[in-house]
Amino acid sequence: MYYPYNSRDTLYKSKFGAVASGESLKLRLLLHLDAKVDKAFLVIRKDGEEVTWHQLTPADLIDDYRAYETDISLENGLYFYKFFYNSFYGDFSVTKNEDGLGTVSDQGDWWQLTCYDKDYTTPDWLKGGVIYQIFPDRFNNSGKAKVGVPNDRFICENPEKEPEYRQGNGPCSLGNDYYGGDIKGITQKLDYLASLGVTCIYLNPIFEAHSNHRYNTADYMKIDPLLGTDKDLEELCRKAQKQGISIILDGVFSHTGDDSIYFNKYGRYGSGGAYKDQNSPYFSWFKFKNWPNDYHSWWGVSTLPETIEEDPSFEEFVTGENGVIRHWMRKGVRGWRLDVADELPDSILDKIRLAIKAEKQDGFLLGEVWEDATNKISYGYRRKYLRGDQLDSVMNYPFADAIIKYVTGGDSKDLIETVCTILENYPKEAVDVLMNHLGTHDTPRLLTRLGTKHYPNSRAEQSGFKLNEEEYCLAKRKQKLAAAIQYTLPGVPSLYYGDEAGMQGFGDPFCRGYYPWGKEDTELKDFYAWLGKLRAENKVFCGGEFLPILAGLGSMAYSRKDNDGELLIAVNRWCESDTIIVPERFANGKVLYGNKLDGTNLTLDAYDFAIIKI
Repeated sequence: MYYPYNSRDTLYKSKFGAVASGESLKLRLLLHLDAKVDKAFLVIRKDGEEVTWHQLTPADLIDDYRAYETDISLENGLYFYKFFYNSFYGDFSVTKNEDGLGTVSDQGDWWQLTCYDKDYTTPDWLKGGVIYQIFPDRFNNSGKAKVGVPNDRFICENPEKEPEYRQGNGPCSLGNDYYGGDIKGITQKLDYLASLGVTCIYLNPIFEAHSNHRYNTADYMKIDPLLGTDKDLEELCRKAQKQGISIILDGVFSHTGDDSIYFNKYGRYGSGGAYKDQNSPYFSWFKFKNWPNDYHSWWGVSTLPETIEEDPSFEEFVTGENGVIRHWMRKGVRGWRLDVADELPDSILDKIRLAIKAEKQDGFLLGEVWEDATNKISYGYRRKYLRGDQLDSVMNYPFADAIIKYVTGGDSKDLIETVCTILENYPKEAVDVLMNHLGTHDTPRLLTRLGTKHYPNSRAEQSGFKLNEEEYCLAKRKQKLAAAIQYTLPGVPSLYYGDEAGMQGFGDPFCRGYYPWGKEDTELKDFYAWLGKLRAENKVFCGGEFLPILAGLGSMAYSRKDNDGELLIAVNRWCESDTIIVPERFANGKVLYGNKLDGTNLTLDAYDFAIIKI
């Protein structure tokens, strides 16, 4: 059976996914001879422009279907298209149905086609690797004496203490409890990170700031004294690189802290700053409605005054030759993750990319974007993050949400559809370095998300929560299942510190506890080490093709394929075993994980998976 059109089949579209500018692309429509077609057309529009029509040329006869085709070549941009034909019976549109296939209807959607710059490339060093995200205050305390630490911070001496969730007036309050994790402490654990297969460490903010999360920057040019010094960072970058691990930093540029050298609301930094002095060199960075107390702040949080990112002096401070970006890259940093990238204007995103690539051609620029980054509309206009002149890639929330939904009882078809949609919309260069996370500092711990159906509303109710033994064992099985998918899909898996150790907790601040050194779940930790080794030993994960094979209600299978071989990944999220039939080519494959094959029959245990290599 043939459909009128299928954008994911090379019979209809000569290349799957996004295309490079100037690249020739053949589109083919198949219509049954009984339709008595007179003329057929491609109807296409570039985002924000008028529709154009291209008459299709009658071509091959495929069984009882006539092919109508055209070759197109596009310039950089976002496009939407459908088909139209005249026939003996009238005029009809061919549009996309809910399964992504062509249907004769004017009620369906248009297909999306992303066209990116032909020179768009992303760093090879990250492809096929593993990212490890660290919340610096909570990973490891080196024991090194801290110098110059403000005396208004509460230093927690018990690493097992739950993070404070109350916003009181005392020193031990939400955001002001510090556990002493530092940069040297990360350096001490490089061997451990290497054992997990880690090739990139993403650090949450490390610059001076007056809360433990440090998203309220006080001084972009100074490392927070509780974390260490410039030399500590240089040592970390140098020693990490010797182990094949690169460091990327968190850039927070949509706002600063009110308690900062730039705003200085409380006078910590003398008499300067925009809040204290309208003649301050930083005054033009902020949006005052009525100086000094009435100003724009990030999402209405008064402690986070918004910056005017288009301000020339701010842009120069961030992206100039001696600006923040290039300054820290000269210390050994290899890239940046941009906080709330979708709230930054194109002008500064363009310049941040230029600054990174000027300093290091293989420097990496990752953006926090929660939706499909190719078609997102932010602040009233379409964004261009992944067209080749802004971000290298983004945090992959669509994958994360789909995997967690599937493992907790969702339909595998939805997961496969989410994956295929992202692969179809994103340029392959961006796909190969997607940050595929399942947990971050902004979300509940993975074990907690998988182990409980009840999410208390208040922090007081969330405080002290732990899964019971039965819940924990089941959640761990589900986590291993989710991780197996995460580590084998296109992109780069990102492991949030402590998830491999069995850490629990709801959202901020409970997802930000101190790493339980010596009390880890060793079974879970060893499993993640195995996954890291699997990726290191199979180059197909550097950018191999993704091929859907099976999508049932609870079981699914897909493969990753390149010129050197193919891996089958089969997953069962049912609470009972399930037997699936795999393609004949895997019948004599090598089982890397899971049960042995019986011919083409593969039995998957409850909450388990299999990986077979040919």
